[in-house]
Amino acid sequence: MDDDSAEIELLEQNLNKTHQISQRMTSILTNFDTRLVKLEKSILPLYNSTQKLKQRAHNIDRALLKIDEVASSQDGIAVEEGLVLRGPQLGQLEAYIDILERLNAAIAFKSSDADSRDMARLIETGAKKLTQLYTKLVAEGSSGSPPVSGLAFMLTEFPPPLMSSLAPLVVFLRTLPLPSTHPSHPAASAILNTLKDAQRGYADMRGNWSRKALEMHSRRVVDRAETLDGVAAGKEFSIWIDNLLKVTEAEYTLLAELAPLSSSTIIASTYDTLLTPLLTLFTDTLSSLTSLIKRSLHRYTFHALSAFSALTMSQSRWDSVLAKRGREGNELRDGLNAIRGVCLRSFPEFLADLKLAAVGKGGDLSVGLADITISTVQYLNRIPDVQDAVGSALAALGDGNWKMGDGKQVGKTAKSSSVDVNEKVLIQHFVYDVMNTLIGSLTTLSRTQRRPPFGSVFLLNNVSHLVSHLVLRPTNPNTPSLLSKPTTDFLNSSWRTAKAGYFDASFSPLMQALADDTRDKTSGSGWKAAAKEKFTRFYDLLEEVGERHRIAKVLEEDAEERSAVGEEVVKLVVPSLQRFMQKQKEKEFSKNPQKYIKLSPEEVESRIRNFYS
Repeated sequence: MDDDSAEIELLEQNLNKTHQISQRMTSILTNFDTRLVKLEKSILPLYNSTQKLKQRAHNIDRALLKIDEVASSQDGIAVEEGLVLRGPQLGQLEAYIDILERLNAAIAFKSSDADSRDMARLIETGAKKLTQLYTKLVAEGSSGSPPVSGLAFMLTEFPPPLMSSLAPLVVFLRTLPLPSTHPSHPAASAILNTLKDAQRGYADMRGNWSRKALEMHSRRVVDRAETLDGVAAGKEFSIWIDNLLKVTEAEYTLLAELAPLSSSTIIASTYDTLLTPLLTLFTDTLSSLTSLIKRSLHRYTFHALSAFSALTMSQSRWDSVLAKRGREGNELRDGLNAIRGVCLRSFPEFLADLKLAAVGKGGDLSVGLADITISTVQYLNRIPDVQDAVGSALAALGDGNWKMGDGKQVGKTAKSSSVDVNEKVLIQHFVYDVMNTLIGSLTTLSRTQRRPPFGSVFLLNNVSHLVSHLVLRPTNPNTPSLLSKPTTDFLNSSWRTAKAGYFDASFSPLMQALADDTRDKTSGSGWKAAAKEKFTRFYDLLEEVGERHRIAKVLEEDAEERSAVGEEVVKLVVPSLQRFMQKQKEKEFSKNPQKYIKLSPEEVESRIRNFYS
């Protein structure tokens, strides 16, 4: 028991000592921690300053390294000079461009003027080598014969493989130092001149290539114009103009992509050079057409009007193209004025030709359609196809001035605010004057150049053709819109007058033979002899009329109207013959009437109908 108490007491003493030691260690550690905090607060500013110094030292080391690289590149100028003088090799364009870029960058770090001049000389040489490659690639895409797709024009694009080769080259050429961007660069002026020469060469090559592509079709348009209908020839010319404009528009887009110098002023100047061959081709083509038209204006009138229409419709596109070249001048306007002058001449000359047609050879027995009738119908039926051009030309000429001072203006109305309405009214006025002049000449020909019966048939046939092909059954469905009411009334009136003249010239003698006269009232054998003479005269005249109708065909091209005229003749002649026969039979003019009555009314009717079968 005493031993246990002694051990317990010993343990308590050891525990107290351990507790005292722990307290002293805790006090020491707390004191140490306080001192560490104070030390950290003292060292932190020094640590931050040291980090900034390290970053600056790192930047200085990098700058020194870059300077060392540039300096070492200078040591290799002799090697790079050889590479530059060789020029860009196949598949090594990027490596060549890298050399020029290093040389260009090195100039900024060199203080020696001699070194800068040497590197500038190399850069200039490299720029020339690259522009030579540029010119070579452009020449490959602009040489040889343009592809042909039959008779149709085919717009060809720049070869894609060459385009992909040119794209990175053009991108670099546009970064070369120029006076406007690098005024202090020693080679800037020389590089600018080099690029200008290359761009000028591009314009020459592409302009001549485009002309070559269009030239064959230009010759075809001119050659075929002499044999084609005027409207068809005008459509071909219009298609050629459209192709020409497509080429100019496509070339401008290509120029914007491939021009080494992309400033708007230089692009405009280059485009002007490129357009020169194309505009020369256009001027030559239009001059050839104009010369052809002037050689025989009455024959090629619609060539002129169609060409004028084609140029007028493309005027806005022309203006857009020519505005891009940055200088004054408008070749289209000059050509348009020339062809407009020819068109203005055509209208009074056409009327003058109609008037001159009234002077014939004389003694003509033909009753067919006159050349002026056929040509006038064709002329008027073609007008709707070029109505805009005709209206514009007549507006420029002035209402009624196509009559060259002869007579007053027809149907002059107050001006309308609509240009279209005014031009249509002018065309109607002109058509009225054409009809008036034509029918006047036909009437003169029928009276002065032919015997009256033949002249009446001639006039009837020609006026019927006008009414049929302009009013009733026009070749062009738009033609009637060009005929004003006064014109239509005039044609219908002329038709009625021509028909009355035909009846008078051909059948008045027949009717006169059956008419009463003073001898009918005499007694005895006098009236009988007169009746016998009238019958004889009537049948002789009927035979003569029949013979004349076998020679002079009436309304040969219009069976329906011919039948209607025959019906009118039957109604005019047969009832009069029936009344005359009945009257004379009642008076017993002869013991043998059949001797003088050679044909019954029914047989006369059949004979007359045969005239028009």
